[in-house]
Amino acid sequence: MAPAGLMLFLGAWGIRRQDAIWRDEAVTYDMAHRSLSDLWLTLLHVDVVHGLYYALMHVWFVVYDATLGSTLGAVIGLRLPSVVAMTVAAAGIALLGERLVGRRAGLFAGLAFALIPVVQQYAQEGRSYATICAAVVWATYLLVLAAARPRRQLWWGYTALMLFACLLHEFAALALPAHGAAVILGRLPRRALRAWALSALTVAAGLAPLAVFSTRQSAQISWLMWPDPLQLLTFAVLAVLGFGCARVPIRSRGPVGLRAVGIPLLILPTLLLLLLSHVEPAYVDRYVLYYVAGFALVAGAALARLLRPAGELGQTRGRLLRRVLALSLALAALLPVDVHLRSPDSRVDDATAVAQAVREVSEPGDGLLFMPSRRRVWMAPRPHDFRGLDDLALAKSPVASHTLYGTELSGDQIRDRMLASRRIVVAGDPGGQPVDDNDQEIAKRATLRGEFVVCGSTEVRGARITVYARAGDGGGCRDGAGAVRQPPAARG
Repeated sequence: MAPAGLMLFLGAWGIRRQDAIWRDEAVTYDMAHRSLSDLWLTLLHVDVVHGLYYALMHVWFVVYDATLGSTLGAVIGLRLPSVVAMTVAAAGIALLGERLVGRRAGLFAGLAFALIPVVQQYAQEGRSYATICAAVVWATYLLVLAAARPRRQLWWGYTALMLFACLLHEFAALALPAHGAAVILGRLPRRALRAWALSALTVAAGLAPLAVFSTRQSAQISWLMWPDPLQLLTFAVLAVLGFGCARVPIRSRGPVGLRAVGIPLLILPTLLLLLLSHVEPAYVDRYVLYYVAGFALVAGAALARLLRPAGELGQTRGRLLRRVLALSLALAALLPVDVHLRSPDSRVDDATAVAQAVREVSEPGDGLLFMPSRRRVWMAPRPHDFRGLDDLALAKSPVASHTLYGTELSGDQIRDRMLASRRIVVAGDPGGQPVDDNDQEIAKRATLRGEFVVCGSTEVRGARITVYARAGDGGGCRDGAGAVRQPPAARG
């Protein structure tokens, strides 16, 4: 109860994040609020890997909007399932640690899990990764139970949870090799290895149709290049600390040892994903978020031994106090990180801030452009802030086109519509970001550069909102002296 309670508190702390929603959460909100038929047609074209999660969130929002939505708001509804999932995961870590080592080890493992910053980060995101983490943790618990007391029901439960996790996201399958390594390192009887192999094959067979179909949508992760250095550093730090904790003398219970479960779960999924990334870039830490469960298990067992009561096994009071002080300083060092995670600046962008900025600078009848077009997702959580604006490039809306971002007109058509507008509000990426080179984006940039002048620009988290007016239009934007500003070519 203590780890679950702590995780619930940390998940609820600052959950609104000033109502900031970043682009992936905006996609979740949009997809969850489409009808099931529209959702299905969209998944046939894009984002099928998250299809089960979107369907579950659709059902959740039907209930939430009818009961608590008007009171708590959309942002809490978007993130509450992840908070609950991480709370369930923390309880599972505690039970798993107790099963492998003992009660105090389980307590410390659950508390360590809840205090890891990356766990708190994804506990407050409207995405599937917290739910996947919980499913993998409880599948691991059932695996340990089945290894100690082989029963068909336990193996079926393990198989069902792993299949559920994999259908939420395919990379949950990378937990299977870690579980296989635990069975092998635990030197379990062959029947246990055969049972795990049968479960793994069943999961693979159930996942295969989704995996094959999703290869048609592999362009979705074309934006991935090299792994993020900060994400790799986080993994490296936890891996080094995990190996250090594993060196602490620990007596495990049952046939499967703590190290046999914790170390493979900590190391193998991330290493396998990095190896896959050499074939096609695919590494993002959240895809294998459940690796932190392996760290929490070995760290909890080490803390339980290092912080045992004074007098046990020769432990002196002074040594215990020094270890408690060191742990307290480490927790204090994490506090600024925890506070930062609950601010809008902790995510790559802020769709709420974009919508508010557009509303403040726009006038009814203004043209609207998203550059690039995929930034149209910023509109999804707050469409009312864009009411009265004319989306100049839009051919079909995201719902009508069964896509995430809608479809756009040809470059020539976009240019014609832009030239018919006196003012255009552009919601785009901040400076220094790579630009798309398709016909539509080239037309947008060329027309703005050649036929419009900048009235003003403002930056919000992850975006730049710029107002343009037609060059030479007396009703366009004016400088402080009342003269109409011209583009460089016109001034020359």
